[in-house]
Amino acid sequence: MAADKLERLRDIVRGLESVLVAFSGGVDSTFLLKVCLDVLGRENVLAVTAESELYPREEVEGARTLAESLGARWRLIRTDELCNEAFASNPPERCYYCKMELFSKLKEIAGEEGLKHVVDGSNADDVGDWRPGMRAAEELGIVSPLKEAGLGKEEIRKLSKEMGLPTWDKPSMACLASRFPYGHRITPEELRMVGEAERFIRGLGFKQVRVRHHGKLARIEVEPSGIERLASAGIRERVARKLKELGYTWVTVDLQGYRTGSMNEALS
Repeated sequence: MAADKLERLRDIVRGLESVLVAFSGGVDSTFLLKVCLDVLGRENVLAVTAESELYPREEVEGARTLAESLGARWRLIRTDELCNEAFASNPPERCYYCKMELFSKLKEIAGEEGLKHVVDGSNADDVGDWRPGMRAAEELGIVSPLKEAGLGKEEIRKLSKEMGLPTWDKPSMACLASRFPYGHRITPEELRMVGEAERFIRGLGFKQVRVRHHGKLARIEVEPSGIERLASAGIRERVARKLKELGYTWVTVDLQGYRTGSMNEALS
């Protein structure tokens, strides 16, 4: 039962005493921040959000607004993943280098602030997917209370709704680097292309959007229920025109629709 897991989560958090929360403003980290604040109190919790070319600006601003609405202490830091060739070259282990950069900086801040642990929003559903970033978390001693409590995404959404959190039905959001096939070098210019393309399509009323970047070809994923609307004459023409303005030559729709980690399908 989700309620039992929530009590287990509270016990886990209580045992941590003080925490720095890696806070993206997504479903998981917002739920985790709320529980940490409820259990430990504001003075023992700090939310920290990372800013770089990998994250849409509106997500960073949304995280700040959310943290303030929850009454949390909040800090913004800069990460420079693209300066690391091991990341920018985009190998299958890309997320490992990204998380090493992020979590190393968070651990430094936690030490400066006198906070005993860094916690992240990894949940029980993350265990089965290809997630090299989890290895970085383990190596650096990052605690994942949601995963430890056995809470999956749908349970977290349900509990978030019961708590009145505005993120309970927020679409999943991975960093923009996840839009590139492994081996395709990640550049600031192409990250901006992807970010602008997704922002435009979301503005047309599509909730869950991924623009997978295959050089001059854009492969658009939306929820299966939205594919027919995306392919309708008026929408299709607007999307194709905008993405060609951004630099794409070919614009396609993925008939399977949105699914988490579709770029990992090539690994098998």
